[in-house]
Amino acid sequence: MELRLEPVSLNLRTTFRVAHGASDQRHNVVVRLTQDGLTGSGEAAAVFYYGDTQESLMAYLRTLPDLGRDPFALETILARLPVGPQAAKAAVDMALHDLCGQMLGQPLYRLFGLAPEPLPETSFTIGIDEPELMAERARQSGYPIIKIKVGTQHDEAVVSAIRRVTNARLRVDANAGWSREQALDLIPRLAEYDLELVEQPLPVKDEEGYLWLKQKLRQQGIKTPIFADESVRTSRDVVKLAAGLDGVVVKLMKTGGLREALRCIHTARAHGLQIMFSCMIESSLGVTAAAHLAPLCDYLDLDGPLLIANDPFQGVRYAGAKLTLPAGPGLGVSAVSSQ
Repeated sequence: MELRLEPVSLNLRTTFRVAHGASDQRHNVVVRLTQDGLTGSGEAAAVFYYGDTQESLMAYLRTLPDLGRDPFALETILARLPVGPQAAKAAVDMALHDLCGQMLGQPLYRLFGLAPEPLPETSFTIGIDEPELMAERARQSGYPIIKIKVGTQHDEAVVSAIRRVTNARLRVDANAGWSREQALDLIPRLAEYDLELVEQPLPVKDEEGYLWLKQKLRQQGIKTPIFADESVRTSRDVVKLAAGLDGVVVKLMKTGGLREALRCIHTARAHGLQIMFSCMIESSLGVTAAAHLAPLCDYLDLDGPLLIANDPFQGVRYAGAKLTLPAGPGLGVSAVSSQ
């Protein structure tokens, strides 16, 4: 298989702020694997809080050994990849799956034994800003599910302002921006605004904190579901944290691709947990790959393409919060015409 790399810069529609920082542009990498006239594609998102850059992802991908001639030997190929960024491995994983699907003439969801519908609706993310500005963005979006980025001194004011202008289902995402004590103080207050769930309330390394927090909240009668995102990268993390969680957030850029994402989903189900499938700032290439596993999930946060002004691909289609998977073989993704 011939490996080619393409840097891609994604311009954001508005400045995107989370507890980790802010950005107006993201720089990702597209991986192409070609064999027998067919090309599989995958995307690696450079996530700054994981220490990745476009340059470091490309440097790693240039060191990969020969991937061989059989793209169906997925497990063997992926097991041989050297230690490195999960996002880069995810791009190779996606490209292999895309190539296999094209060779078989079938969309990826069929290879996983899934039906393309119905899918959960996706949330739309409101990045950190002044409360009234965030409320106005939520109102203008018109989406029935809003994910609110929090992790500042004004979190309750933000949620209150957004609740005043919309009846949408609300989720909050602290991106590891609270301490145990802050989470225990804020979650009961925020629960008054009818939250659907709280995502990553604790620091990544505070593995024992989730069980502590869950027990404290239950003692107060607070049943708002707690999901872990940054703390859960692979199926091993699911096992370690399961007792303190209600659900996990699965992302291809964390798991290293679709194979491990599927293991995360099955492991979480075995522990009685719910699943949210989410994304980083990715184009329709990476998000469509994730969407092929969406039928296995309870919640979706696959709004990456909605946040981008220059998406170079077309794949999964949006009608408001409703997603429709492409019917083409493999990922079913094509390049946007420059005309």
